[in-house]
Amino acid sequence: MEKFCIITNSDKIANHDIANYIMKYINNRGRQCIILENRLLSKTGTRHFTDISKIPENTECAIVLGGDGTMIQAAIDLVHKDIPIIGVNTGNLGFLTEVEQQNINIALERLINNDFTIENRIMLKEISHFEQPNNCSSCYALNDIVVSKRGSIRLITVKVYVNDELADIYRADGVIISTPTGSTGYNLSAGGPVLVPYVKAIIVTPICPHSLNKRSLIVDASDKITLKIGQTKDEGKDLAVVAADGRDAGELSTGDKIIIEVPNSVTKIIKLSEIGFYQRMRRKL
Repeated sequence: MEKFCIITNSDKIANHDIANYIMKYINNRGRQCIILENRLLSKTGTRHFTDISKIPENTECAIVLGGDGTMIQAAIDLVHKDIPIIGVNTGNLGFLTEVEQQNINIALERLINNDFTIENRIMLKEISHFEQPNNCSSCYALNDIVVSKRGSIRLITVKVYVNDELADIYRADGVIISTPTGSTGYNLSAGGPVLVPYVKAIIVTPICPHSLNKRSLIVDASDKITLKIGQTKDEGKDLAVVAADGRDAGELSTGDKIIIEVPNSVTKIIKLSEIGFYQRMRRKL
C-alpha cells in the first residue's frame, strides 16, 4: 500500500499523539498519509463525523483510531468510498478493531508490504421512510437498525414482513434488525444468536417481547424486511424511535413503516491477525 489516511477523534490527546506517530512512520517509509478529524459535522439530518471530501484520490487504506463506535461511524462515513479500514484499539472492548497499540509498528509494516486479508461485511440500509435526497446521507448501518418504544412505558406492536409476507407480530419494547457484525452487540444482549461475519444473513430480534414463544428470526441477506408500527391499545397511537448503529434516525407512530435491505455497498475490514472469530469472541465476550 502507498496511500493512507488516519481517522481519529482529535479531542483525545492520546489519539492525537498516536495519529502523528503513525503518519510520521508511514511518511518515513516513503508512503503518503494524512490525518482526518473525527468530529460531528452536522447536528441535523444523518450525522457524519469524517469529511470524506478531504480524502485524497486513490487512498488505499483508512486507519481508524478508537473503539468499536469509532470504527462503525467510520464505516458509515466511508460507505461510498470503497476504502478498506483497519482499527487501532484505543477504546475499551475493541471487538472490531484489529490492532492493539503495542503492535502498531508490526501492523504498519504488514500494511505497507500488502501482507493482509480483507473481510467484506454486509450493511443495512433503510430505503423508504428515512432515505435522504442525497444518497450519501441515507440511513446506513454496519451493526443494526433498531425500532424501539418512545414517550411511554407501554409496549409497542411491530409487524414484521419478509418480502411483503407477514412473518411475525411482536408486542415488545422494540425490534432489532442486525447484521452478523452486529450480532455480538445489542442483538446478543437481547437474547439473539451470534452469526459469524461471513454469513450473508439478517437477524430479527424482539426486545423484551411480551410472550415466551417469541424468538429471533434469521433471514437471507437478499430478503426485504418491512417493519410496520401497529396499535397496542384501543386508544392512543404506538410511538417509536428508529436508531441506526445507535444514531437517532427519526420517529414513527401507528401506521408508519420502514423498509430495510442489504445494499450493494459493503464495509471492507482489513485483517492481520491469525486469531479466528471464535477465539476472538471467547476473549472479548
